[in-house]
Amino acid sequence: MIRPRLIPILLIQDGGLVKGVNFKKHVYVGDPVNVVKIFNEKEVDEIAILDISCTVENRDPNYELISEITSEAFMPLSYGGGLKSIEQVRKIFHSGVEKVIFNTSAYLNPNLIKETAKEFGSSSTVVSIDVKTSGFFKSTKKVFIQNSRKQIELTPLEYSKMLVDLGAGEIILTSVDHEGLMAGYDNDLIEEITSNLEIPVVANGGAGNMDHFKQALNHGASAVAAGSFFVFQGTHKAVLITYPSYSDFSQII
Repeated sequence: MIRPRLIPILLIQDGGLVKGVNFKKHVYVGDPVNVVKIFNEKEVDEIAILDISCTVENRDPNYELISEITSEAFMPLSYGGGLKSIEQVRKIFHSGVEKVIFNTSAYLNPNLIKETAKEFGSSSTVVSIDVKTSGFFKSTKKVFIQNSRKQIELTPLEYSKMLVDLGAGEIILTSVDHEGLMAGYDNDLIEEITSNLEIPVVANGGAGNMDHFKQALNHGASAVAAGSFFVFQGTHKAVLITYPSYSDFSQII
């Protein structure tokens, strides 16, 4: 049996590594290049880098920083943030990134998913879907774009199926309500999406311990991702970069 991937998600803001809760209150936790060097030593499976300031500031990706990170990384890297054209996508791949991640642009410019999948393959074309509860009673799960600021009308399942039809080869499914709380994933959401799709789904948002990874995988996730789990330790959330050993993670599968 192939061990599922365990993926740290690094959030970049103004060139620094940050972490927040529910996509808010981000605090600086370190230099991304140095953190990648630490993850090299810990033999990390894969890393996803998301520049959360690109869309808000309506600017291009920081190609210089991306190239600096890829030059130091010994593991596969995926990148998302500020990608609005196939020309930008080409520059990202040429910098050494293995996969590109779309979020807002996947909805606003769906043809970009088609173009990327056609030129670089579906396996290198990833879409990140941010889901949170909405409505008066907070009982309906909706998809949000623009760093969780704008709601779209499609349900998470409808949107996921549309993205697959466009050529997406993998989905990162993030529960905004659970993100940063370290209290577990939204396993009901994971099961709903994975049971209806044939492409890999990476669960994200809420991991706080090894058992949370196991639960997400048992509910259908192909891989698990997290942020706080890898950078915070203890009740006071002291910054400490960690990653489970191969044997520790294999024991929960």
